[in-house]
Amino acid sequence: MDTRLIQLLVCPICKGPLHRPAQADHLICPADRLAYPIRDGIPVMLESEALPLDDQDQPVTPSTAESTTSTTAD
Repeated sequence: MDTRLIQLLVCPICKGPLHRPAQADHLICPADRLAYPIRDGIPVMLESEALPLDDQDQPVTPSTAESTTSTTAD
């Protein structure tokens, strides 16, 4: 992804600057502590796609245990 393009992008929530860590596939908003994914070289700048950051500024992916729901018969 072109560095000049990153400089033009802003966080869709706070309109603050974004940065891309070296060798990362996401853009980080330090103000909101969110990571926006880069898929196939295209940044996905949707609030619904943003992931929270952990203490080491790494995106926290949702665990598969939380995303699976059990169905029960009534």
